[in-house]
Amino acid sequence: MDIRYICSDEDLLTNRILDTVARHAAAEGIVLAGTVQLDDPGAEHQLCNIVLRLLPDGPVRNVSMDLGPGSVSCRLDAGALEQAVSVVHERLPGAQALIVNKFGKQEAAGRGLVEAIGQACNMGLPVLVGVAPEWRTAFLTFADGVAQPLAADADLALDWLRAACCKRAA
Repeated sequence: MDIRYICSDEDLLTNRILDTVARHAAAEGIVLAGTVQLDDPGAEHQLCNIVLRLLPDGPVRNVSMDLGPGSVSCRLDAGALEQAVSVVHERLPGAQALIVNKFGKQEAAGRGLVEAIGQACNMGLPVLVGVAPEWRTAFLTFADGVAQPLAADADLALDWLRAACCKRAA
């Protein structure tokens, strides 16, 4: 089992790194399953739209609810997330690796993409997970000492992914 995570205090950096890794890996022929979170240029940052690109080739889905201006509640649409998760599960059998945009509140509660992470690990697929600092402890507990950190650097993450996929293929 090879599971790595990227955790950065810099807002949105992990999203950009995972998106870059996914795009370069796909261009090199590495078949991925999972999700990357895209910046939503049409939304103000405080609105916290959660826009996911499902790997390897889409679609792009907004898994946020529009709660209106001034709302401070969680905007995640759990039903929309679960639909995206279903697509990830369907694509895992044909994948060489799994990328998960975020281990967050849903995953800490045993929902979201935790089952996909477990399934990928059981299949021997390399797994790359974005982890927000506030969820690092929950993620490390979930990973039970198996996950290793990666520096918040797209080139290093892509190098690891290439090597992990080659090792698995050998």
